[in-house]
Amino acid sequence: MFDRRRLMLSVAGAGLVSALPAFAQTPTDADARLDALLTRWFDENIDESPESATSLGLDKGDRAGLAARLSQRGPADVARDKAKAVEQWRVLQAFPKGELSPASLITYEIAAFSAETGAAGATFDYGNVGGGGRQGPYVVTQMSGAYFNVPDFLENQHRIETTADAEAFLSRVEAFGVVLDQETERVRADGDRDIVLSTVLMQKTLRQLDALSGQSGADMAFVKALGRKTSEKGIAGDWSARAAALVEAKVKPALARQAETLKAQQAKASQDVGVWRFPRGDELYAQNLKTYTTTDLSGAEIHRMGLKQVAEISAEIDAILKAQGMTQGTVGERIAALNADPAQLWPNTDAAKIELIASLNAQVEALQPLLPRVFGHLPKSRVEVRRVPPSIEVGAPGGYYQAPTLDGSRPGAYYINLRDTANWPKFALPTLTYHEASPGHHLQVALAREMVSLPIYRRAGGFSAFNEGWALYAEGVAANDLDVYADNPLGRVGFLGSYLFRAVRLVVDTGLHHERWSRQQAIDYMAASGAKPGDASASEIDRYCVMPGQACSYKIGHTVIAGLRREAEARPGFDLKAFHDKVLANGSVPLSVLQKIMTA
Repeated sequence: MFDRRRLMLSVAGAGLVSALPAFAQTPTDADARLDALLTRWFDENIDESPESATSLGLDKGDRAGLAARLSQRGPADVARDKAKAVEQWRVLQAFPKGELSPASLITYEIAAFSAETGAAGATFDYGNVGGGGRQGPYVVTQMSGAYFNVPDFLENQHRIETTADAEAFLSRVEAFGVVLDQETERVRADGDRDIVLSTVLMQKTLRQLDALSGQSGADMAFVKALGRKTSEKGIAGDWSARAAALVEAKVKPALARQAETLKAQQAKASQDVGVWRFPRGDELYAQNLKTYTTTDLSGAEIHRMGLKQVAEISAEIDAILKAQGMTQGTVGERIAALNADPAQLWPNTDAAKIELIASLNAQVEALQPLLPRVFGHLPKSRVEVRRVPPSIEVGAPGGYYQAPTLDGSRPGAYYINLRDTANWPKFALPTLTYHEASPGHHLQVALAREMVSLPIYRRAGGFSAFNEGWALYAEGVAANDLDVYADNPLGRVGFLGSYLFRAVRLVVDTGLHHERWSRQQAIDYMAASGAKPGDASASEIDRYCVMPGQACSYKIGHTVIAGLRREAEARPGFDLKAFHDKVLANGSVPLSVLQKIMTA
């Protein structure tokens, strides 16, 4: 049984959560000192993370030089980041938080949670734990590493307005080869300690590396994007040819070196996929669970929670399917039959995929007029639905969101993986869009970025449990409060299937890393539940293998937010708009901080 009080107290073990007075207080000197400290840290982080500067739209003015750089990813850079994390936690522990006003105390608690988990992660000396990027035991995987991230970043986030922007793009292409070699050095060092990808994941990663390096420089999507964008802006020069030459001279040799390093490690690859097999693996998983869920719930507790929720959601789906005349077989078997129904499938052709993307963008637009019914504030930034680049779709997740810049000059985007349209039957697609766009990720993240009342480090930050929990909760807002499935019972099955999928994640993620399940055991459980069709179950399980703990953040975050709503509804005078505005008013926060805000 999920115990909300226990969750709050467990996260507050370091004394971070205190009662919030019901009255306002005048800002204190300590408030100013804390803001100056966190602003300085934010500025330092931006200066050392050019990609973040570009993503946030901060690579301008005094920071214009960052637009020509990429983050450094070598062993010395990771060591620096880890030392910084330890020092920041030391400084925050010594800070006189008792002198802070209530508003600044919230800021302190947010920063302290990040600092504490960052310092704990810094004690692991392999992979990406505590070293920036996605928390995990590996440097390069089928869904992470420079080879995976940089091409998409250059294509979709690097701004091209002037000749200087185009030159900066070329500088980043050259830097791409450097950071590939830096990561390869770390992969090699981890391999010497037998920290290597499992057999299947190694094969997937190598297949993607080979696919990228097998393309000519001129055919790479980010090179074509440079040519297209400079042409659209009327910037004279043969930019595509220059970029292609750099790819051939600098990037492809580095890709080959990385692939060769991984191939040399194949003999050490294991069929086992859980992090328990690595040094301090059980500690690593507990640390990742805390970082991603912002709780101290154990693997065993989350596993039990998942099993319970899978049973409850399956029963609800069962009732709807029976009402539609689908009575034979398990819930999973009946969902599988729906998934395979030709009437539910888009053709797996390029033309159909273009049409599918257009239909999702139309769905986003159709929902916009309904949102003011349940939200008092909406973001100004728009959101676009795009296809995951085919070059990385084998290892990429099913869908993901890219936030807009702080100034809204670049819109938000949600990417859907269309390597096989059978993975997205029509009855399940609407819910994905509500999750990734509005009222899910885009509404929440874009609204936070537009909150000029919050300091910049709060507007730019985020926690997986809050962000993913909100997006999952928002699916329910669309389904229940906006009644989007009123005449579409199968659409409601798709909505409940999304909740089932996230509950199954609790079971399989903890199954892999706490219960020591095999990869196939986890795939079989997910497939039998009906949570994912086609080859999507295998791809999902492979994601959890390399990002232990992250998949648990969705349903735990949703459970907390939905529980807070039930408590609010039980009090006189409940107002849904006011509830939503209050949940979103402080940006993304750890769950314990959210609980304090909502119950103060």
